[in-house]
Amino acid sequence: MTSKFTRRDFLKVASIGSASAIALSCGVFSLDEEEAVTDPLSTSADVLALGAGIAGLAVARALTERGRTVIVLEARNRIGGRLWTDSSLGLPLDLGASWIHGVEGNPIAELAKEFGVKTMPTDGKNAIEFAADGSELPEGEFERMEALFEDIYEEVAEMQDSTDDDMPLQAVFDQVIASRRLSDEDLRRLNYYIHLVTALEYGADAKDLSLWWWDQDEEFGGEEAIFPGGYNQISDGLAKGLDIRLGEIVKIVRYGKDGVEVETSAGNFVADKVVVTFPLGVLKQASVKFEPPLPESKQEAIRRLGMGVLNKVYLKFPEAFWGEDLETISYVGERLGEWCDWLSFAPFTGEPVLMAFHGGDRGFALEDLGDNEIVAGAMQTLRVMFGDDIPDPESFIITRWGKDPFSFGAYSHIPPFASGDDYDALAEPVDDVLFFAGEATSREYPGTVHGAYLSGIRAAGEI
Repeated sequence: MTSKFTRRDFLKVASIGSASAIALSCGVFSLDEEEAVTDPLSTSADVLALGAGIAGLAVARALTERGRTVIVLEARNRIGGRLWTDSSLGLPLDLGASWIHGVEGNPIAELAKEFGVKTMPTDGKNAIEFAADGSELPEGEFERMEALFEDIYEEVAEMQDSTDDDMPLQAVFDQVIASRRLSDEDLRRLNYYIHLVTALEYGADAKDLSLWWWDQDEEFGGEEAIFPGGYNQISDGLAKGLDIRLGEIVKIVRYGKDGVEVETSAGNFVADKVVVTFPLGVLKQASVKFEPPLPESKQEAIRRLGMGVLNKVYLKFPEAFWGEDLETISYVGERLGEWCDWLSFAPFTGEPVLMAFHGGDRGFALEDLGDNEIVAGAMQTLRVMFGDDIPDPESFIITRWGKDPFSFGAYSHIPPFASGDDYDALAEPVDDVLFFAGEATSREYPGTVHGAYLSGIRAAGEI
């Protein structure tokens, strides 16, 4: 385990401020019309890519470079999927994916170099931690909290290897913790750290994660980095020259050995092959019909895997009252998971913007609150930490990925009794016609942009 959770990456869309509806418009997207490789009026291609998220863009780009004609069908009025940069507060802010998770050998880091996109490393050590009463934790206290977690997790990891039956991760934490004589304060800080490495990394609480498989994913080495100018620079770079049809909500995918027909809200498209990149949440909702139905093995994988949530609340202030150099703020409050983890954008953009994470159950619960109630809760916590005289925010953005009709969550995780095999089953092609990509088809790197990207490259190779 690492001293700070490393996956602060969720891939999907949200509601901005009080606007919960997502406008849809039909159209053709190409960053360079002269480079568009398919007739924009055509409804047939060698391959249809369903979804213009990072996986759909990756597969379309890879196949186009190999001489295939590809049409990308996207339900939204924008590209990127769960990668979404918004500039309504006067600076680019990522509502979905934010980080390159480990720059060493990471294909997203390579794309950033290829497209000339600026990145900046984040430093978890440039941080401040507060207790529930608003007092700053003494120097070394966070490290002591981390050491306590590591000590307990050693026993949890042993049970991962020795138990005959899978069970919720939280059940084993509870069992190990019950054998220790921890003070109320130690217990609160330990639960805070468990929340960091589960709900704020996997989008699901420990009770909803498999003891056996919850951390089966792999990581790239090196530092974590963000995009001061927005992650959309990566999706825009990938989309250059592609034929992307916006506002095309897929209704039915009819497939057979002779090819595929896709019925959308605006018409029908035909191709030899199709790549499905729908988020797991969409597949779980069964909002798209497959004719014939998907194989039972794939349907079972969809049922077993979980779709978690990680929501963001951005607040823009008149000034950076917390200090312009500070990057992260932690709050070990009375209510686990509420306003516990913050990132400052002042060191990266020079703008007085704070962003708070809510993951797992707390992330879903946030979506049922009104905007004013959410902002009031944020300010109540900030005033506990920084005093009553701090200013109110000038503006804000609130994401609600769980309610988004084209994602129904942020990214996938492995619940009890599911396994990494379910990612493989979801990735398996059907009849050499139907192919699958997206973060939930990446056994090694689920829940990440690089996992989604690599899954698109894999699907292109299969075709």
